[in-house]
Amino acid sequence: MNRIVLLAILIYIVLLAGIATLNGDVIGLALPLVLYLLAGLWRAPDELNLTAERTLSEERISPGGIITVTLAIKNHGAALEQIRFSDPLPKFLEVIGGSSDRLVSIPAGGEFTWSYTVRGKRGSHTFKGIEATTSDILGLMKKRAHLSAPGQVLVLPGLVRVRHISILPRQTRVYSGNIPANQGGTGIDFFGVREYQIGDSPRHVNWRVSARQSNILYSNEYQQERVADVGIVLDGRHSLNVFGHDMTIFEESVKAAVAVSTSLLAEGNRVGLFVYGKRSKWTSPGYGKYQRERIMHALAQAETGEDQSFKSLTIPRRLFPPDSLIILISPLAGEDLKLLGSLRARGYQLLVISPDPVSFETRGLPQSRSVELAQRILRLQRETMLRELRHIGIQVVNWDVSIPFEQIAQSTLSRPAAWMHSIRRGVR
Repeated sequence: MNRIVLLAILIYIVLLAGIATLNGDVIGLALPLVLYLLAGLWRAPDELNLTAERTLSEERISPGGIITVTLAIKNHGAALEQIRFSDPLPKFLEVIGGSSDRLVSIPAGGEFTWSYTVRGKRGSHTFKGIEATTSDILGLMKKRAHLSAPGQVLVLPGLVRVRHISILPRQTRVYSGNIPANQGGTGIDFFGVREYQIGDSPRHVNWRVSARQSNILYSNEYQQERVADVGIVLDGRHSLNVFGHDMTIFEESVKAAVAVSTSLLAEGNRVGLFVYGKRSKWTSPGYGKYQRERIMHALAQAETGEDQSFKSLTIPRRLFPPDSLIILISPLAGEDLKLLGSLRARGYQLLVISPDPVSFETRGLPQSRSVELAQRILRLQRETMLRELRHIGIQVVNWDVSIPFEQIAQSTLSRPAAWMHSIRRGVR
């Protein structure tokens, strides 16, 4: 409740008590309160007439980078004996120098400038303005104002480099790349032989096969290498990614998404990103450095949560071309089997990179017999689920996040499993 209202009620009660008891001493007790009220009204601050300007030393940084925020305030009105400025900050930004709150006095027509430095984790924040609060010297009358001072800070995810991720999608695009297209033409690896055609290089003539035939020459054919459509799905469901004491495995999933998208784009593939979390966000497919920048922006803004539009994990099929490769990065839940099986039956090739939530959560719990038993039960359930996924032709990488993703990618994703070749040819 407003202090003036409380003071007025108190004065009224004291006066009413004095009149009711016909006691002048009680009525006299109200005099200091009345003087205090009158002094506050007399010294009440005028309406605030301020402008603010924000300057950021950097707008884009990597995790752990430092940004200096400079705020310049100009007073276009009367002198302000006491005014407090507060610059609201998100949780992922930490003040390491100075303060985002200041209590100062500004003369009429005067200016005030202050700076502070912040360091942040992955995230995106748009500064909307500064909260200004002034009061009289007795703290009785207060005036508040919101000063517009826009700005934006983007803390990009940490860069994780993976040299090569081998994929074998069932369908490739027409542009040359590094993925075997299962078609004869120009390339490096031998694919087969065919009759010599005008324009074939003499170096490609297979003389051994041609010698067995009369009046017919045969040329070697090599496997074409092209690029592919790849859709990355990042699962940010709060129930799967966040554990007790605010432990979260989601940051590891973001690192994997950065590594996979960067590697695939560097090899010329067309990559899209679908973030399923607090707000589902779709980054349409594209090529090259510009697309990498778009994906990094989307990953910087990714948050865990539950999308109210869907009851469970949803991968909209309209976003991904038929026969394209979908890479799902998710801790996985038992109910996801039905969705993944449906996508597999519709011809999509699936690669699941699953950060292991069992080992991650266990490391944060005290060692005890009950914890060990619960871990064994959850481990068996998870292994059964992963085995079912592999059984329907889905490549699964079970990732213990205590091991850097670069090592996991080098050992499991640098070359396709032998059985993936038969999956690609359509054997299910």
